[in-house]
Amino acid sequence: MTDIKRKPEKKKGEGILNEDIRAREVMVITDQGEQLGVKSKNEAIELAYARDLDLVVVAPGAKPPVAKFMDYNKYRYEQQKKAREAKKKQNVMQLKELRLSPKIEKHDFDTKLKKGRKFLEDGDKLKLSIRFRGREMAHTDQGRKVLMDFATKCQDLGDIESRPKQDGRTMIMTLSPKKEN
Repeated sequence: MTDIKRKPEKKKGEGILNEDIRAREVMVITDQGEQLGVKSKNEAIELAYARDLDLVVVAPGAKPPVAKFMDYNKYRYEQQKKAREAKKKQNVMQLKELRLSPKIEKHDFDTKLKKGRKFLEDGDKLKLSIRFRGREMAHTDQGRKVLMDFATKCQDLGDIESRPKQDGRTMIMTLSPKKEN
């Protein structure tokens, strides 16, 4: 072999490169994209080192495996950069919760409605819950009416994901933001 080349940093689960290649023969592609044909592993590594590049397996499932000349550290850096950009553009939806009461007054309802509409505008899911205390359990229909009234007033921003469900002393309903076209 030619001079000793420093081994690029590689984490577990990343590509197979240079001496870690197990196949005896590989289909070699240069960094410009031209095919050199099937070469022995050692010959391919020497050709890569002569160009001051690494030999990276890009298609391990092929017969023989396809390997390409590239600067592995630069390639890994670009992949990480793309992943960071994709993560920035990703919209993470959160679940926000509002607690209401079956005997809620109009002003309190309007305040909660304003807050709920803001959550839906921001693209978050909204979980509405009503806790029934004492004799309120006999009038769960009032709680259902409050939840449905809230949903109709948020109809332009969100859709009902799950209808009101009773779970013990709590009634829960979920609203999700409308999909933007």
